[in-house]
Amino acid sequence: MLIPFSVKNCFQLLCNHKVPAAGFKNTAKNGLILQSISNDIYQNLAVEDWIHDHINLDGKPILFFWRNSPSVVIGRHQNPWQECNLNQMREEGIKLARRKSGGGTVYHDMGNINLTFFTTKNKYDRMKNLKLIVQALNSVQPQLDVQATKRFDLILDGQYKISGTASKIGRTAAYHHCTLLCSTDGASLTSFLKSPYQGIKSNATASIPAVVKNLLEKDPTLTCEVLMNAVAESYATYHQIDSHINLINPTDETLFPGIKSKAKELQTWEWIYGKTPKFSVNTSFNVLYEQSCVEIKVFIDIKNGRIEMCNIEAPDHWLPLEVCDILCSGFIGSKFCPIETTLMTNMLLKTYPEDYELHSKWNILCEKMKGIM
Repeated sequence: MLIPFSVKNCFQLLCNHKVPAAGFKNTAKNGLILQSISNDIYQNLAVEDWIHDHINLDGKPILFFWRNSPSVVIGRHQNPWQECNLNQMREEGIKLARRKSGGGTVYHDMGNINLTFFTTKNKYDRMKNLKLIVQALNSVQPQLDVQATKRFDLILDGQYKISGTASKIGRTAAYHHCTLLCSTDGASLTSFLKSPYQGIKSNATASIPAVVKNLLEKDPTLTCEVLMNAVAESYATYHQIDSHINLINPTDETLFPGIKSKAKELQTWEWIYGKTPKFSVNTSFNVLYEQSCVEIKVFIDIKNGRIEMCNIEAPDHWLPLEVCDILCSGFIGSKFCPIETTLMTNMLLKTYPEDYELHSKWNILCEKMKGIM
């Protein structure tokens, strides 16, 4: 059952700093169940960080439900070029986010429920949380065959993944968050989570592919609302708290002081791409020019999302070595992204204002380079 009211006083009772005790004292005494009214991935991830950083969770656990408009979320130590189809995502306006926890890449849309279990560090227990979800699923559909694995996934019918897990453990607080596939667009999930980029070498954490299935495919009565209410009941019973789901607005600075700056940070290029572990690209491609096929080899090292070393090898008759060197030098220090490549190439073209043949070749090369970024 959703109870839309301000939980400011509840949070005041849980915050690390001392504030007057008032308002929903009994509700907040043993914990809270929250649900975001926002479908923005950055705002919802900011709520996770804010609660982790500001709430005293000792004896007062929190369960947080949130859903997002279409977006791809990578783990803290992952490489987005390895994990997803960035070009397609840009074309279709799909947001990319990097979360503060580890784990693999996931696709979010309104058919995917995200659940975050907040506790103190010493109460952190992923398996317990997953068992509460399984209990909730069985309470609404006893025939469901759902099991938690040693990898802390939830598997349906012994083969279909319906939930993946990630976590963040701080000095005193911790959270475990997981997904629950209800009615996610399977075609989009498959398409966006398939990287087309070749020749990437990286030590970043790699996602483990799995066959997935929506719970709604198993039983059409298992809607997101039904599932969230069931999990809330299971969670509340275990922790002996009120099962009401309290709606919150992640942009409310009176409830979450400073949260907008957290959401803004999560949207920056420096966080999403710049935090990618160092990697290299070693690839080649063919270009057609005046009815001939020319092979171009590209070697790039990327650190903090920026090009640290670049070497482009092209036949000397097609693009002289000294011109290749100028192009490679221009790339050094620039962001490994299509927009930056276009801007940098346009600037270099101005150094040869009358050489139209060179302009044509550089433009061809630029388009090919953007295809690997």
